[in-house]
Order: sequence, then C-alpha cells, then structure tokens
Amino acid sequence: MRVLVTGGAGFLGSHLCDLLIREGNEVIAMDNLITGNPDNIQHHFGNPKFKFVHHDITEFMYVEGELDGILHFASPASPIDYLELPIQTLKVGALGTHNALGLAKKKGARFILASSSEVYGDPLIHPQEESYWGNVNPIGPRGVYDEAKRFAEAMVMAYHRAHGVDTGIVRIFNTYGSRMRSIDGRVVPTFITQALRGDPLTIFGDGSQTRSFCFVDDLVRGIYKMLLSREKNPVNIGNPTEMTISEFAQSVLELTESNSTITYKDLPQDDPKVRQPDIRRAKEVLDWEPGVQLRDGLAQTVEYFRQLKK
Repeated sequence: MRVLVTGGAGFLGSHLCDLLIREGNEVIAMDNLITGNPDNIQHHFGNPKFKFVHHDITEFMYVEGELDGILHFASPASPIDYLELPIQTLKVGALGTHNALGLAKKKGARFILASSSEVYGDPLIHPQEESYWGNVNPIGPRGVYDEAKRFAEAMVMAYHRAHGVDTGIVRIFNTYGSRMRSIDGRVVPTFITQALRGDPLTIFGDGSQTRSFCFVDDLVRGIYKMLLSREKNPVNIGNPTEMTISEFAQSVLELTESNSTITYKDLPQDDPKVRQPDIRRAKEVLDWEPGVQLRDGLAQTVEYFRQLKK
C-alpha cells in the first residue's frame, strides 16, 4: 500500500510509520512540527519507501500519485499542548479533518481517524464502550481537544454517508512508550522524568483516579488491523487493565529504583475520574487485544528516558 500519515513525526504517528514500513508499505509522513519532532523519523530518511512533507494540514493538502490509505493522526495530544494551542487544536480537528477527508475522497483511499477516549469526557459509565455518547464540558478548558475529536468523528461519518468514503475511527486510550516528550504533561513521561531526577512525583488530586495504559507497540498493531479491515464504526483501542494513579506512581518508583517522594496538587478542571476501555469490539472485529504487560512496556520506556538524560 501507499499510505499517508498526518502527524507522522509525532509520538504515535512515527511509530505507525515504523510499522507500515516494516510491513512493506510506502509511507508519506506529513507534519507541521508544532509538536512533532523530525528526530522521531530520521531513521527513515534516505529510504525510497519513505517521504516526509512539512505541511500544515489545516491548509489545502495535495499528494501526488495514488493513495491506498490515510491515517489522520495530526493534532496536539497532551494537555499542555492543547491548552497552549487551543485554536490550532480545534482547527486541525475541523479544517484538518475536512482537508484529509477530501483527499481520501479524491484518491479513493481508506481513511482512519485517530480519535480519543476523551470523546467520553469524565464518563458516567465504566468501563467505556463505543455506544456511550460521553460526558463532555464543551466550554471547559479541555473542551478544545474533546470537542475537536467529537467533531472530527461527526465529519468522518458524514463523508462516509454522503460521499461513500471508506472510513474507520479508532478511539485511543492512554498510550505510552519511546518518543514521548518529557515535558508534554502526560503522566507517564512526567512520572518517569521526575523519578529519574529524584524530584517528587506530582499527583493531581488524591491519586484515586484511574487510567489504563497501553504500550505503543500494541496500539499501532491495533490501528494497522483497523486500516486493513472494512470496519466503519468506532473501535476502542487500549489496554483494559485499570489502575489508580497512586498505584502507577509506585510502579514507576520501583522500576526506576528512585527515592523520590510524592507530592499532591489540585485536580485540574474536568479531569476524568476513571478511564478504562471496553475492548470487546476490538476483539470481535479486529481480532486484537494488547499483549505487552505494563511492567515490561514501562521498563522499555524508562530505559528510553534514561538514554535521553545521557
């Protein structure tokens, strides 16, 4: 296949490029680099099956030649990023999705949207299944990301129904692994970086809120299966093993052998109290479930951040 990955220099996008190339596909990575990093994909430079295009997809998009698939992963994804870049986040969810769908329509390509567990907001059902409509505050500070993804989903389904575009939606839950930025505000790189420095680990709230962490290798494997499928409805991709933030902090301290203490700060507005995917649909329609245990994936991620310090 010949596949376009928007946001291809980002954390998830770059790992998707790796997998696509390993599977023998030709890849075009497109990124405006406001949160992406060319270092994430530099190992592909010089590969005739890889091309990087520096472009903002909220502007008109054009790609020469045939395209079999478009994986739309462009967006600020961490709270620090989308709170600092609220307009850009909304624009890439709306204008960027519109442009990418227009390209998919023109090329007859299968289109996969990287949506998010944030479409469920601060959920009132637990675990979260795809039929749940969510509990989102559209005017809260997190709404710029949540509603950008919800609007993008609506746009995808509109193109599917009105224009017959072959589309799919993956709702991605908390993911971790190499190439995360230490300063992006998400709990995995924050805790690991603090532990390696010997700084206190910062827990927002009392630590009883829960998350479910999926290793990036598992996640991109599920997304690739979605690309190869004909599934059009949203599918949760994540690890259903749930733990509290306090439990996760202890896991990081053990793996890093850190003497760091724990400090507590107020929980940000609209921060979800629980987060756990129901992955029955992923098992049924994609024959996918995660296989990497948290301790193994976390050990690899800790080693990545150790190397960054050197």
